[in-house]
Amino acid sequence: MSHSTVPRSRAEAKTTDQQTAPGPAKKRAASGRRTGKISFRLRFRRDRTLILMTLPAIALILVFTYIPVLGNVVAFQDYDPYLSDNGFVAMFESPWVGFENFQRIFEDSAFWHAVQNTFVLFFLQLVLYFPIPILLALLINSVVRPRVRAVAQAIMYLPHFFSWVLVVTVFQQIFGGAGIIAQTLRQHGHKGIDLMTDPGIFKFLVTAEGVWKDAGWGIIVFLAALSSVSNDLYEAAAMDGAGRWRRMWHVTLPALRPVIALLLVLRVGDALTVGFEQLLLQRDSVGPGASEVLDTYVWWNGIRNQDFGYAAAAGLIKGIVGLGLVLTANKVAHLMGEQGVYKK
Repeated sequence: MSHSTVPRSRAEAKTTDQQTAPGPAKKRAASGRRTGKISFRLRFRRDRTLILMTLPAIALILVFTYIPVLGNVVAFQDYDPYLSDNGFVAMFESPWVGFENFQRIFEDSAFWHAVQNTFVLFFLQLVLYFPIPILLALLINSVVRPRVRAVAQAIMYLPHFFSWVLVVTVFQQIFGGAGIIAQTLRQHGHKGIDLMTDPGIFKFLVTAEGVWKDAGWGIIVFLAALSSVSNDLYEAAAMDGAGRWRRMWHVTLPALRPVIALLLVLRVGDALTVGFEQLLLQRDSVGPGASEVLDTYVWWNGIRNQDFGYAAAAGLIKGIVGLGLVLTANKVAHLMGEQGVYKK
């Protein structure tokens, strides 16, 4: 009789089964492998170094982004920071007014005028500014010589590092009443122009300043997306008889589509922020009628007039509307088959 057929006692069989049976930890590991999931403890041990590296960034976000959100309670108060030496303590001592600040805002014609200016500037920047980085990225990407491409990209990217004070000064020296264009016209017997103080074209002037300053920054994002496109696709399209424009339409633009959708969603979410410092610097030259937007409206009422509760209410309205715009734009991106800011 072979060894495998020798009968075992019950005690021997039980001992052997206990030794060969997997323990609870092994069972969980085996079950995790079958389901494709990893336990939280294993994931933490695997990624603890990365988690520790991100803790300082998370702390900064909490301190400067999420904790200040609690200050929105000021929108429901007649907040007076001088009630205490500590502004935080003053929040508990300021009287509650409920929705009175919001009622005052909706009854203020200056608020609705600021909303109108904000959306007009947003649509102008969306139509005139947003496509320009895409076109410039396509133009730079079509340049064959790497040295020429690098020089062109550096020249276009340089204004991004300029402050708005310098940008407005440069435009003043060109389009102002004492600028180069006005002086040249006077030297040839014509009347000088001062575009910097013309409220009628101020919105177009602000858009031009934004294009000159930040178009180079947008080029980097689109060039990074273009660098991931395989040359095999262009070669295959060329072998099929596609010309330059056909390759751009059927290969390049589809590669940029996810990035365009993502940036468009973010731009729509940022629709109510159209450049606080830029507009504040030029407010006195064209007047509040042309330059007043929501950001300058909040600053004027909250800082200059020290009506902090009123300004906080206006800022809270802006944040809620901005969140709604992000969710709406992201839903439209999902309907178009793109991921947007987050997946479904």
